[in-house]
Amino acid sequence: QVQLVESGGGLVQAGGSLRLSCAVSGRTFTTSAVGWFRQAPGKDREFVARISWSGGATVYADSVKGRFTISRDYAKNTMYLQMNSLKPEDTAVYYCAARPLTSQQFAYWGQGTQVTVSS
Repeated sequence: QVQLVESGGGLVQAGGSLRLSCAVSGRTFTTSAVGWFRQAPGKDREFVARISWSGGATVYADSVKGRFTISRDYAKNTMYLQMNSLKPEDTAVYYCAARPLTSQQFAYWGQGTQVTVSS
C-alpha cells in the first residue's frame, strides 16, 4: 500500500502561482510513477502531469505545458507541482496519485486539495 497526502492548495488570482506538495509513504519502492490529476465541478477527472518515481521522466497535459512543473524529492518521498500563470480554468480539486510497478493504472490516491483561481 502507498499513502499520499496533498497540501498547498488555496485561492489565487489569475496569473499567480501556487505550489502543491504530495507526501508519499508506505511501500514507495513498489511505485513506478506518481502524478497529478484534477477535477473541476461538473467535469471528469483529467490528467495533469506525471513523473517517473526513480528516473524523473515527465509527461504533461497539453493544457498545462509551459506553465506547470512536476518534480519529486526522492530523499523526502515528496512530489511537487509548481503552477505558474494560473488561469480560472485551472480551478479544480487536485489529486496526487501513485502507479504501482505491476499496473498501468494509478491505483493509490490522495484526498485532494482545492485550487481556486479568480479572474
